[in-house]
Amino acid sequence: MRAFRATYNSFADLHHADTPLLLPNAWDQATAMAMARKGFRAIGTTSLAVAAAVGLPDGASATRDETLRLALILGSQPFFLSVDAESGFSEDPDEVGEFARQLVAVGAVGINLEDALGPVDRHAAKIAAVKAAAPGLFVNARTDTYWLGERGEGGKHGKHGERGERGGAETLSRLDAYQQAGADGVFVPGLTDAGEIAALVARLDVPLNILYSPTGPTVPQLGDLGVSRVSLGSFLYRRAMGAALEALDEIREGHRPAGRTPAYEDIRRMGADAASHC
Repeated sequence: MRAFRATYNSFADLHHADTPLLLPNAWDQATAMAMARKGFRAIGTTSLAVAAAVGLPDGASATRDETLRLALILGSQPFFLSVDAESGFSEDPDEVGEFARQLVAVGAVGINLEDALGPVDRHAAKIAAVKAAAPGLFVNARTDTYWLGERGEGGKHGKHGERGERGGAETLSRLDAYQQAGADGVFVPGLTDAGEIAALVARLDVPLNILYSPTGPTVPQLGDLGVSRVSLGSFLYRRAMGAALEALDEIREGHRPAGRTPAYEDIRRMGADAASHC
C-alpha cells in the first residue's frame, strides 16, 4: 500500500502543476503506448471507445468486464492510469466501491465517476464508498449538467447545440456535495464558456477538470482560467475513426491517402515494449 500511495500522490501532484494536466484517453494497449511514447505521464480510458469496440452501448453500465480487462492490460504500463468507469457500473455504492478496489489491484490510480444527472445523494454515496474501499484512488467526480442537460453540447447522450437553463447553480450544488463526499477532483464536460469556468474555479476546493472542445478555449487558455486538468475523452477515438474512413474514401477514389501512418514495425514494437512491462 505504501508504494501505491506514493504513486497516487505523484498522480495527484500532476493536478497542481503550473500548467493543466492534459489527459489523452486510450482505448487499447497500442494507443496507450503510443501516447506514452509522446511523453504523456498519465493516460485515461474512454468508455465510448470501450463500448463501441464490443458493440455495446456507452453509458448503460454494460461494459464493466471490458473496462476492467482494459485496466488489467494498461495498469502495469509505465504511466499513471485513470479509468472511465461511467457511473460505476452499479447503483449500489458498495458494488462501486468493490469495482474501485479491483481497479487498484490491477494498477489504476484514478477513476472517473459520472452522475448522469441522477440523485446527488446516490452519487455522493458512491464516491464515499470508493474512498472507503480504495483510499488512495484519485476520484474524479463528474457532473453532467452541461453534458446531458439542456445546455449539452452534443455529449454522450445529449443533443448537439441545445441551450437551456440548467447550468451554474445546479452544477455548483452537485460538485459541492461530491467534494464533501471525498472527491479528489471534479469534472464538468460540456462547459466551454470562459467566464463560467473561471467562476466555478473560484468556488471549488478541489481541481477542476474540463473536457477539451475544438470550439472552446485552448489548453493554455484553460490553464489561465485556473483549470487543473483537461481531458480529451472520446475525441481522439473519433478522430481516428474519421481518419480511417477518410483514407478508405481516398483509396476507393484512386487517391493516395494523406496524413501520417505509423509503420507496421513501429506498432509491433510497441506491443513488445508493453509485454516487457507486464
